[in-house]
Amino acid sequence: MTVPGRRSSTSIRLLRHGFTDPTAAARLLEVPELAPVRSDPVLLDALGATADPDLALRGLVRLAEAQAPDGDGTLLTTLVTAKPLRDRLLGVLGASEALADHLARHPDDWQALVTYEAADLHPGVEEFERGLAGADDPVSLRVAYRRCLLSIAARDVCGTTDVAQAAAELADLATATLRAALRIACAAAPDDAAKARLAVIAMGKCGGHELNYVSDVDVIFVAEAAAGAEEAPALQAATRLASHLMRICSDTTVEGTIWPVDANLRPEGRNGPLVRTLSSHLAYYQRWAKTWEFQALLKARAVAGDTELGAAYTAAIAPLVWQAAERENFVADVQKMRRRVVDNIPAAEVDRELKLGPGGLRDVEFAVQLLQLVHGRSDAGLHSGTTLDALHALAAGGYVGRTDAAQLGDAYRFLRAMEHRIQLYRLRRTHLVPEDEADLRRLGRSLGLRTEPVVELQKAWRRHASVVRRLHEKLFYRPLLDAVAQLAPGEIRLSPRAAGQRLEALGYADPASALRHLEALASGVTRKAAIQRTLLPVLLGWFADSADPDAGLLNFRKVSDALGKTPWYLRLLRDEGAAAENLARVLSAGRLAPDLLMRAPEAVALLGDPGGLEPRGHEALEQEVLAAVGRADTAEAGVAAARGVRRRELFRTCAADIIATYGTEDSPAEEDPAALVDRVGTAVSELTAATLAGALRAAVRSQWGDTLPTRFAVIGMGRFGGHELSYGSDADVLFVHEPREGVDEQEAAKAAQAVIAEMRRLLQLPTADPPLLIDADLRPEGRSGPLVRTLASYAAYYKRWSLVWESQALLRAEPVAGDEDLARRFIELVDPLRYPVEGLGEDAVREIRRLKARMETERLPRGADPTLHTKLGRGGLSDVEWTVQLLQLRHGWVEPGLRTTRTRPALAAATAAGLLPVEEARILDEAWVLATRVRNAVMLVRGRAGDTFPTEARELAAVGRYLGYGPGRAGEMLDDYRRVTRRARAVVDELFYADR
Repeated sequence: MTVPGRRSSTSIRLLRHGFTDPTAAARLLEVPELAPVRSDPVLLDALGATADPDLALRGLVRLAEAQAPDGDGTLLTTLVTAKPLRDRLLGVLGASEALADHLARHPDDWQALVTYEAADLHPGVEEFERGLAGADDPVSLRVAYRRCLLSIAARDVCGTTDVAQAAAELADLATATLRAALRIACAAAPDDAAKARLAVIAMGKCGGHELNYVSDVDVIFVAEAAAGAEEAPALQAATRLASHLMRICSDTTVEGTIWPVDANLRPEGRNGPLVRTLSSHLAYYQRWAKTWEFQALLKARAVAGDTELGAAYTAAIAPLVWQAAERENFVADVQKMRRRVVDNIPAAEVDRELKLGPGGLRDVEFAVQLLQLVHGRSDAGLHSGTTLDALHALAAGGYVGRTDAAQLGDAYRFLRAMEHRIQLYRLRRTHLVPEDEADLRRLGRSLGLRTEPVVELQKAWRRHASVVRRLHEKLFYRPLLDAVAQLAPGEIRLSPRAAGQRLEALGYADPASALRHLEALASGVTRKAAIQRTLLPVLLGWFADSADPDAGLLNFRKVSDALGKTPWYLRLLRDEGAAAENLARVLSAGRLAPDLLMRAPEAVALLGDPGGLEPRGHEALEQEVLAAVGRADTAEAGVAAARGVRRRELFRTCAADIIATYGTEDSPAEEDPAALVDRVGTAVSELTAATLAGALRAAVRSQWGDTLPTRFAVIGMGRFGGHELSYGSDADVLFVHEPREGVDEQEAAKAAQAVIAEMRRLLQLPTADPPLLIDADLRPEGRSGPLVRTLASYAAYYKRWSLVWESQALLRAEPVAGDEDLARRFIELVDPLRYPVEGLGEDAVREIRRLKARMETERLPRGADPTLHTKLGRGGLSDVEWTVQLLQLRHGWVEPGLRTTRTRPALAAATAAGLLPVEEARILDEAWVLATRVRNAVMLVRGRAGDTFPTEARELAAVGRYLGYGPGRAGEMLDDYRRVTRRARAVVDELFYADR
């Protein structure tokens, strides 16, 4: 009798044997069909050894119930007396509900698990063909297929075969099944079979001899006309046979389906013909195939149909496969394909995705295939379609480190074992790790994790995925270091030729120089060399992701040479996770940022500071600059300090722009290009204003002490006044002064002129820092007028002589340095000119249009492409800015939002005021932002300003990379630029030149 509230001894015994529902299990053990064995302790022990004892017991009861009523009890007798059968049968029942269903429908198939001979332990295609020989229709083929699958699953769950052997057996069974399906199809259409020679080429995991339990079987069909037959009818007959073969395997019948046969890896995919001749295949691959298609062909293997034709196909495509690495942008194409796969995973599933997610099976396969294609050109020992065999060959040849290969192989086996067990449960195609506790428990126990199966499974899975994430790129780059390093005795290294091939495949234009840099960085026994050996495999990958890997590596060597002995630098790279990636992005994005960094390498510390890339703001910058000038003994020293601050802040701005544009592993790229443009424009403009303030302070102190004889202010003009400076922009300014009380006007003017001359001299002194050029050509009378005027002189000139172009230029006027009160009064003076009451008259509007047309014809450089010139070209900066400025001149007097020096806010205000439609405003804004980004990109890439796209291919590619275009897409970038600016020009023609 059981005491209430206390478990019975039977329940306790069942719990100890791993049952989770002891009540249901006890009830099942009492069914009459199990009477002969229910008291046998061997049965309970065997059930407890399965992945899911509850599931195994339910399956056993169903199988026993399905036995013939007049049976002789062979099943149960054999079960308790033959351990091999017991382990196999109960192991399958405890791991696969779907195979238990099959056994319940076909209760005699358990006898397929009785045989235990040497040939049975590792069957091949021939053994499986014998197992399928009696199948003559789709239904009987499915039954025979499941019977063969039973034996594979039994060996797998019992550990008789490992995961690689099980995958090979599954591929062999698929081969036998395709042959049987083709046999059935040919028997159904003997006339078609007589007309054509048809070969079936396995691709993907089937071709690689590493199939899953449930997977699409990828194939390609190749056919030729039989002797005496014409080609066109023969291809039609072959197509009918191939289609029938696919249906035989894929259609759902009373016995379910086998697996889908997928022919989408054929030339042109699903849009191409299902069957082609060999010559047609070759013509396509030689002319049209993409890189990923050659990567897929690496696993091609003839498996069914005409043996001679299949062999001819694989022999013909092999040279094309092993030449794929010579294609332009090969590595980038492969890596882009991998990123696209990850990007297409639903966000809710990415953390459960065993195959396609980060650290998943596909990472291993892509890395191994990439290495095979690079080095298989010169080493036929790498020509294997099986991932683990290829990985072993890569390690044996020194193409990957032995330790790395062993760790990656272990991780791959574990992940494949998880995938097998997940699919085996219900024979469904899935790569998602289950979330249900019971499913996780069964999965963990099936992998031998018995103490805390769920916890142990999660821990092991994360550990192996982490190994894959860490190694899958390191696998590619680490041997490059070993090729130039001192290795332990017996270790195999990459040959210089193999290392050069790998670097060339990565996009390095000068592999010999790259190897010399690696040797310099990684050689030796110093702490610096040790840290760099750890970092370089990852850095090389980031450099390869840029348009100029050679420059990235060279620049890293320069920074390392300059800072390698400073402890904080080594600590920064070792400990600050983002610092190394940030540095790699900055060093390989072009010339400007590395040039700025080389002049003061200690600025690299900004890359490791979480807030180091945030812009400082005008007030903080001006305070630092003025303090530095105040501490200096001379004007030259003061402005040198100010220019040093400018150089550091330019680097901060460049680095922030590059990193936000490219994104990092931890931080996605900025999706709004306008935000990047505004950030750069504001930062560079405020930095320029602070530098001018420092130069003004230094110039005054050098001759007059703290007080100049005249009040003096600097007014920003053009893009400077609009807070829209690009990296290479000059500072457009006006100078205004006002004599102090009691000071002679001539003396005041002479002092103002002297201050300007001294500011210009100080800001252009030859130093390591970039000069700042001051341009005052927008002053009254242009270059013919005086460099500086008094406020009263400006008032007199504007009252009597002012031209409409000057009113337009004054739309951008904003104080940037000097006497604030004087600057404020200057702005009050010019406001009526730039925002005239009642707007512009028609004569003034015609004059502005005439000036714009003249500028378009006279100022565009000779030979420049007007469709690609960012400033003066069609739909470029000038078009957009003049259109917005005309709206400001005409309506600014009545629309307060238009009274701004900035283009984009003025455009938004005009839209809000109903002066132009929203869509037209969007088109103008898009063109202005794009043209500004191109100018920024050209300066970042070339290190000097430019208004057109570079003509040199690598520089053009780097500009494209900055704008978000991957390798090989420079033409697409230029087409997009022309399209955007063409639309903008159409809006300009309507708004600027039309009377509205």
